[in-house]
Amino acid sequence: MATPDLFASPGPSPADRISELRTELHQHAHRYYVLDEPSIPDADYDRLFQELQALEAAHPELSSPDSPTVRVGGKPLDQFASVRHAVPMLSIRTETDTEATGAHNFDSRVRKELGLAESDPPVEYVAELKFDGLAMSLRYENGLLVQAATRGDGEVGEDVTQNIRTIRQIPLRLLPHPNPLPGGEVAGRVEANAGGEVAGRREANAEEVTPTSSLSPWERAGVRAPPAVLEVRGEVYMRRDDFESLNEKQREKIAQGAKNEKTFVNPRNAAAGAVRQLDPGIAAQRPLSFFTYGVGEVTPQEEGGPQFETHFQLLLTLKSWGFPVAAYTQTAQGAPELIAFHEKIARERDQLPYDIDGVVYKVNSLALQKKLGFVTREPRWAVAHKYPAQEQITTVLAIDVQVGRTGKLTPVAKLAPVFVGGVTVTNATLHNEDEARRKDVRVGDTVIVRRAGDVIPEVVSVLADKRVTDAPQFTMPRSCPVCGSDAVREEGEADYRCTGGLFCGAQRKEAILHYAHRRAVEVDGLGDKLVEQMVDANIIRTLPDLYKLGLTALAGLERMADKSAQNLLQALEKSKSTTLPRFLFGLGIRHVGEATAKELARHFGKLDAIMDASEEQLLEVSDVGPIVATSLRTFFDQPHNREVVEQLRACGVSWVEGKPAARAPQPLSGKTFVITGTLPTLSRDEAKDKVEAAGGKVAGSVSRKTDYVVAGTEAGSKLTKAQELGIAVIDETGLLLLLEAPAG
Repeated sequence: MATPDLFASPGPSPADRISELRTELHQHAHRYYVLDEPSIPDADYDRLFQELQALEAAHPELSSPDSPTVRVGGKPLDQFASVRHAVPMLSIRTETDTEATGAHNFDSRVRKELGLAESDPPVEYVAELKFDGLAMSLRYENGLLVQAATRGDGEVGEDVTQNIRTIRQIPLRLLPHPNPLPGGEVAGRVEANAGGEVAGRREANAEEVTPTSSLSPWERAGVRAPPAVLEVRGEVYMRRDDFESLNEKQREKIAQGAKNEKTFVNPRNAAAGAVRQLDPGIAAQRPLSFFTYGVGEVTPQEEGGPQFETHFQLLLTLKSWGFPVAAYTQTAQGAPELIAFHEKIARERDQLPYDIDGVVYKVNSLALQKKLGFVTREPRWAVAHKYPAQEQITTVLAIDVQVGRTGKLTPVAKLAPVFVGGVTVTNATLHNEDEARRKDVRVGDTVIVRRAGDVIPEVVSVLADKRVTDAPQFTMPRSCPVCGSDAVREEGEADYRCTGGLFCGAQRKEAILHYAHRRAVEVDGLGDKLVEQMVDANIIRTLPDLYKLGLTALAGLERMADKSAQNLLQALEKSKSTTLPRFLFGLGIRHVGEATAKELARHFGKLDAIMDASEEQLLEVSDVGPIVATSLRTFFDQPHNREVVEQLRACGVSWVEGKPAARAPQPLSGKTFVITGTLPTLSRDEAKDKVEAAGGKVAGSVSRKTDYVVAGTEAGSKLTKAQELGIAVIDETGLLLLLEAPAG
């Protein structure tokens, strides 16, 4: 029997462990949400988060408002309380000249106010982005976030602390984050150490270096500690991709009959609406982000507060305290570099992940800012230099319907040409029939059109008071405008889709790539670029054309040598010998995945029997429900699709038909698995094949019907859900043991 170690150190107390976890989670969140440099897998973060939740639940006396677990929001409010800003949140002057010369105008005014001659050196500025969001003031006391307030009228705003706490880029507690400066310095350091060391600090007239252990966390990180009072000013905004995802979810809710739901006009309105939600639980569901660009009230230097010489130094110090600062922020020498910045951002504006409506120039020297002062509550030392508007008014000339690569039908408004966001726009999406009807867009209407970034221009709203026609309300056509096949809208969906997937010209590329996929019929070497070349050159119109290709036609394609062409022809010949499940999956029938294709083949045995089966007969298949049965029936009811299938058979594509012999019981019969993360030796496809070969089924998502979750490294949310539902979680070794177990 082992002797207990009486001298072993006890584990950390609950209070110490909670403090450790909070600090570690804050640091990981900062790297993930601010730096975009995740330091640990999601599963490890979730494990630490759950440990903290459990400890806080067991020790409620140790609760704290700075804990990462309280970001989800508190109780709904009756109304927002008013907050008087200790330092007013002032607006800045807007330069009316949207061309690059507007930067020269600002520089000329500054130089004149400072009394500078042409021979004097250029003024140094900080050039920043002007975000299209909601101005916000964050108040920290002793490093803890205690209040967040909107700008309001500049003097008095609204207390939106509960909602702002849900934004993960905003630190609840300030932690040191080293931030290198050009030349090896560290932002916010009061004294530079010889050789750039940060491990210790040499005191004046001292012989020894202060040990690292005696330094504060801030000193060890090489950054200045934040003051007792710190008000950080910045912008709450919504990224473009988050905005599109949010609106897509809204459209799904509307399509499913949800009441009081709507799509949002633009990211700024969506962000402002989220911040001003009385229920912070709703605000927590809106994907908001934050950038800082300045400060309000700060503990004065004589009371231990920081002293800054430049605005740029201030921003770098804020970054070292954990606040996100836009990467495009830079210093600029005089008008030429301001103009270069304005032109650069104009070129790259569409590629930014967020909306801006201009740039901002600020005199960098805080001493010069003080000298320049204000005029009618606007600083003389700063200006907003905007770009042309991204919303304009125009007229709807017609409404057409476009067909996407996957068969989705989208109504598109044809517009009188209008210059929006730097380009001439003639088309704008209406998304789907419900959206077009909700906005009530009709031919002849005067509409507001918006364009931002890579997003397709869209009609924001109709100016109803300007309607002069009696054009009928838009109705989606019930047949595909490209191929004439039926257009159907499945229950619970917002979009209509063309059902002529194998025949429709708009879907050729997608249909060919899916057919050639390695999990379908498999044509080795037939990739995206090659398919695009062949379709664009009109060499391939439908799937059977693949088997009519000749060496001459292929060798004439770009970067297609004789050897590559010969290899592709051999791969096509090999693909003619396939299986019924693979062929059925390769047809690209909506909702028919690999597992469903296998069940259909197992049940019917022959393709003709599947093609001719009624919905009632299809529903007898174990993996087929009403939606899949309707999709199958709709697909094979299109004469075009049947014709393509027959042509493929005529080209020699074949498989062994007939119902398989009754199988002996298998070890995984009737069991449903979900595979997530990276397994040590098996790829996900290999693991899936082994499960299915042993009679099991592999699903894409975790539900109460799941029997096992096979988890590898970086398993993520599926593992978390399995743990919440109490589903058995096994690793690759556990899976292999199940596969080797006797049936029954």
